[in-house]
Amino acid sequence: MGLAKASLPFGNELMLPRVARRLGEVVDQLVVVAAAGQEIPPLPAAVSVVHDRRADRGPLEGLAAGLAALPEQVEAAYVTACDVPLLETRFVVRLFELLGEAAIAVPRVDGYHHPLSAVYRRSVLPEVEALLAADRLRPFFLFERVATREVAAEEWADVDPQSRTLANLNRPADYLAAAAEAGFEVPAEIRARLGGED
Repeated sequence: MGLAKASLPFGNELMLPRVARRLGEVVDQLVVVAAAGQEIPPLPAAVSVVHDRRADRGPLEGLAAGLAALPEQVEAAYVTACDVPLLETRFVVRLFELLGEAAIAVPRVDGYHHPLSAVYRRSVLPEVEALLAADRLRPFFLFERVATREVAAEEWADVDPQSRTLANLNRPADYLAAAAEAGFEVPAEIRARLGGED
């Protein structure tokens, strides 16, 4: 992206606070996992902030830190990235509903899993730790080890027909398109810093 995604403006909010606010509408506890030394925008006091224990270890490292920070009474958590400003709260609720007896409910579209738009039981933490210890860092390795419910697009089509919740923003064009879809103007100075890409 060229700029810190978490701090990009999106309407009258910044990206990470927006995602946290949206999630806070449907979950009770919020934990934000940042990279070691990563600066993040201000968040409400009720949001816990923790950091990866080791750098550059991918989503399993963040998952371990986040699950470990949750209160013991939390049975399962929805995990997301910070760059999904079009997240639909009904999608999150649906994944919790579809979890059933499984340990994980993960969307799978066109053969691709979306591990950062999934629900994980807190009980998977020992398996995550074991994978990290073995340097097996791909989320798919976790899906192989525990009961995983793969969720197909038709199972959330009524609550998020365009799968907006899965649309993370990797390039300036993605960000500009998402802002336009939401009806927001991107400040000129941000456009310029992104290279003016349309």
